[in-house]
Amino acid sequence: MTVNVSDTQQIQCMYIHNHDWLFRWLKHRLNCDETAADLTQDTFVKLLRSPLPQPLNEPRAYIVTIAKGLMVNWYRRRSLEQSYLDLLVSLPEPLIPAPEQKLIILETLQEIDIMLSQLPAPVQTVFLLSQIEGMKYEDIANQMNISLSTVKRYMKQGFYQCLIAMT
Repeated sequence: MTVNVSDTQQIQCMYIHNHDWLFRWLKHRLNCDETAADLTQDTFVKLLRSPLPQPLNEPRAYIVTIAKGLMVNWYRRRSLEQSYLDLLVSLPEPLIPAPEQKLIILETLQEIDIMLSQLPAPVQTVFLLSQIEGMKYEDIANQMNISLSTVKRYMKQGFYQCLIAMT
C-alpha cells in the first residue's frame, strides 16, 4: 500500500519533531545506542510504508506503538539467536556449522519464529510438541488435556501457516 502526499508530509513533520525523542526513549529501554538508532529508523520506515490512521490525534502514542512492536520483535530475535548460540557451544567441534551455515540457520529460525508467532498459543504449542519434540498426537492430546481432533485441527492450522509462509 502506498502513502499519499499528505501522509508523507505528516510523517516528515513527525520525524522532525519526534526522532530524537524516540531515540532517547528506545535507548533508555535498550541501553544500546546502535540498537536504539536502528529501531528508531525502522519505526519511521514502517510509518512510511503504511497509511496513517485519520485522524491521528496522538502521533507519539502511535509512534510508540510501532516502536514497541519492533522492540518485541528485536527481543524475540535476540533470544532466539542466543538460544541457538548456546546450543552451538554444547556441540562437538566437528558438528559446529560454518559461519555461513550459522547465518542461514539463524535466518531460517527467525522466519519460523515469525510464522509461528502468527498462530494462537495453543496451536503453537501443539505444533512445536509434534514437530520439534516428536510427540505423537495422542500424547499431545493427553498432555494438553484436549481432544485428538483438536490436536489434528491445530496441526492443520500450523501446516497451513507453514504453507503460506513458503509461498
